[in-house]
Amino acid sequence: MNLEQLRQAGLSDRRIRRLCGPGGPWRRLHPGVVLLRNTSPTRRQLLHAALVRYGPGVVITGADALRAHGVKCPTECDIRLLVPHHCRVVACEGVRLARTARLPDPVEVDGLPFAPPARATLDLARSTPDPARIRHLLTLPLYWGLCDRQELLTELEAGPQRGTAVVRRVLRELDDGPIQAHGLAARVLDLVPLPPPSWDQTICDRRGRRLGEADAWWDEFGLAWQYRCTPGPGNGFSHLALAATGIVLVRCTVRQLRQVPREVAQELARAYGQASRTPRPKVRAVPQAPIPDAA
Repeated sequence: MNLEQLRQAGLSDRRIRRLCGPGGPWRRLHPGVVLLRNTSPTRRQLLHAALVRYGPGVVITGADALRAHGVKCPTECDIRLLVPHHCRVVACEGVRLARTARLPDPVEVDGLPFAPPARATLDLARSTPDPARIRHLLTLPLYWGLCDRQELLTELEAGPQRGTAVVRRVLRELDDGPIQAHGLAARVLDLVPLPPPSWDQTICDRRGRRLGEADAWWDEFGLAWQYRCTPGPGNGFSHLALAATGIVLVRCTVRQLRQVPREVAQELARAYGQASRTPRPKVRAVPQAPIPDAA
């Protein structure tokens, strides 16, 4: 709550100072912004306080925005805010301000204004010097299906170019197809109570001869999931070799992961039950090169 609201409620500045003082029941979060309790503020309360401090028109970006869009990523110490370029307020402790002439249309989540996923991601990536960290950040919205690589490129081109050489190079080299598919598959598994699989396995017979690939593999029962299948003919015959060993195999396309995730989850649950009731096939799994984990 801001001071003006407290004054309108009949409280004097002296009374407010006493209530916010040592041992008082309130806590001052920013100049002119008071938390009406003397407990450690939650992240949401800190976000509200920052918006009260800097007024209408500001937009929350960075990790807080990504988390609001459903991305599982750690919060930063500071809150990142985009403010209009004409705004001359000074940043308070715990808040990082970025003045911009390109203030995005905010996405409202639980009453708070957040930057769209592509903008929030690039606001984080531009301030990071480490290429590996930049690559991880750029995979986040792809993994969680919030945007594609072209949307990130378009946002990058529209923004300031200074200091973006590394971001641009990493983004050009990024193969977003496998990252998006893996993220969609992980979210399908959130819908069904299965143990976690091993990802990206090559399935071999006991003599080490390759039979085929499994995008996800449950070794205890010999359950395989291929979710990057192409619709129709022409996708090879590895699934026939896998099925011939007694492996229980679930196959779907990336489009099905995106459009009918619950149906895919139900099919996985049925297949897991079937695999648990049949003898485990005599095969072994060998890990492939892992897809970067953006979870």
